[in-house]
Amino acid sequence: MTITMKKLIAGNWKMNGSLAANEALLKGLATGMPAPPRCAVAVCVPAPYLGQFRALANALPGLSAVDLGAQDVSSQVAGAFTGEVSASMLKDFGCRYVIVGHSERRQYHAETDAVVAQKAQQALAAGITPIVCVGETLAQREAGQTQAVVKRQLAAVIHANGHCISEIVVAYEPVWAIGTGKTATPDEAQAVHAVLRAQLKAATDQAARVKILYGGSMNAANAAWLLGQPDIDGGLIGGASLKAQDFLTIIAAAFA
Repeated sequence: MTITMKKLIAGNWKMNGSLAANEALLKGLATGMPAPPRCAVAVCVPAPYLGQFRALANALPGLSAVDLGAQDVSSQVAGAFTGEVSASMLKDFGCRYVIVGHSERRQYHAETDAVVAQKAQQALAAGITPIVCVGETLAQREAGQTQAVVKRQLAAVIHANGHCISEIVVAYEPVWAIGTGKTATPDEAQAVHAVLRAQLKAATDQAARVKILYGGSMNAANAAWLLGQPDIDGGLIGGASLKAQDFLTIIAAAFA
């Protein structure tokens, strides 16, 4: 049986924003959001602004279909971990999604595959959907290691969460295409997505339920091109999610 899923467009604001800028951005999204959107939509905001999103979502009807996401979660349940944010805390703010294993976390905070798997485990235990990021560097791509790298990264999460692996979202984000203006061609992106889909099929008979997003500099100009591929189920959007009209254009492309 073929499962038809709504695509998912998730914005990742990264370490950007202010109370004033966020309000203007969210009001712009609320004004232009289709009612209802024919794809799932989320924004993953910096932790200090989770409460602001909730307040504005209650005040702006146009945001009612936009889910809230966080950008990271602790691998621990609670305790003496200063500066960490637990999955239960994110749940208190109504987070539906949380990004784990983003390349910037792996690079700048030395997060290992095992730590990423633990973070996904914490999110799932709290009823939050982890957006598990995988991707290769330019050096790894040029060395022909793309498949080995992304399969290793995803395997760690499957091993730790095999019983509920169909509840995750996967985001393929080639590191060489993040914030660089470079983008994998649709064929290049689709080839890696197909590898990830096959890996998920080997792990669960519910693999068709797992959305696989593309996260390498998707923008308003190339979104329709990328989203037309059979195994690309949406996008994890960085810079373009900070501009209301660009983000709305990508949302529109997700069901064009």
